[in-house]
Amino acid sequence: MALQITQQNETFLLRGKLNSLTTRSFIIHFEYLIEKQENIVVNIDGITEIDHDGVEGIKTLTAIALRNYKLFSVIGNGCKDIYQDFNCSQVA
Repeated sequence: MALQITQQNETFLLRGKLNSLTTRSFIIHFEYLIEKQENIVVNIDGITEIDHDGVEGIKTLTAIALRNYKLFSVIGNGCKDIYQDFNCSQVA
């Protein structure tokens, strides 16, 4: 399944895979939204797979939001691989 992005109230719901095939469009979509909104909340409960590129995409969007003085939040349990990758990237 490709990545699906839907909006429910003020939260964007991700469903599917966030990987090397979907990360570029994910970044482009949310980069546009960061320019238009003050606060972006992304729920990853529906993510079934995430690879290194997906995690890097989330980090990229977080950095873009910070540079623009906007909030970019990721909530939900989603795919457990995301937590391992974030923890490993903070070591060193």
